[in-house]
Amino acid sequence: MCTVVVRWAAGEPTHILALRDESTAREFDDPDRWWPDRPDVVGGRDRSAGGTWCANRIATGATAMVLNRPPKRVADPGAPSRGVLPLLGATHESAWTDHVDVAGMASFALVLATPARLTIWEYDGAELTSTDLGGGTHMVTSGGAEDGKAERYLSQFEAAGFPAGWREIAEAETPHDDPGSLVVRHETETFVYATVFGQLIDAAPGRLHVDYSRTPWITGSWSRWSSAAPASS
Repeated sequence: MCTVVVRWAAGEPTHILALRDESTAREFDDPDRWWPDRPDVVGGRDRSAGGTWCANRIATGATAMVLNRPPKRVADPGAPSRGVLPLLGATHESAWTDHVDVAGMASFALVLATPARLTIWEYDGAELTSTDLGGGTHMVTSGGAEDGKAERYLSQFEAAGFPAGWREIAEAETPHDDPGSLVVRHETETFVYATVFGQLIDAAPGRLHVDYSRTPWITGSWSRWSSAAPASS
């Protein structure tokens, strides 16, 4: 199950760990500027639907991340892919809801961090709600509080420095077939569902650093995408 850890304070750089759990057969591209209509948006690109699980807008310092949620696992025919949500969130911030109809979509949690607000939207397949979070270190997971991840790991992230300490926490894990693990791997006869990507994000208006790895539990596996100057909107 996907995991997002956010350290946020109003007006300060936002620090994030985002772990993506997905079928290992689903192909994707590493973070870059993949969307010509959004030239200052950076994210990994899902090759199946063209969207993303995490999008950063360099000019504003906004970051939006989507996590699957269990109440409604399959979207209605013709409903938008959840991969469009981070692109809309990073581009339009809290007004993203004006640019998509979530009715019929599979359920999700959308985390949006900007210099001014940290908000989580949750959609259970019927109702969309939002909650503003205060300053501090927060953990959001696909399973919600019931999966036990926050109880097991949040205090470690609260005490650790960013980014080195957070990277060390991820690297100390090995993949387990346990939804409460930080790094997961579940194998069946037909597919493998696992942690396939990790990102450490340092975002502020006009500046973005993304350390990323397809094997975030392995020391020395991380690369960096960096933009130190504002891009044109």
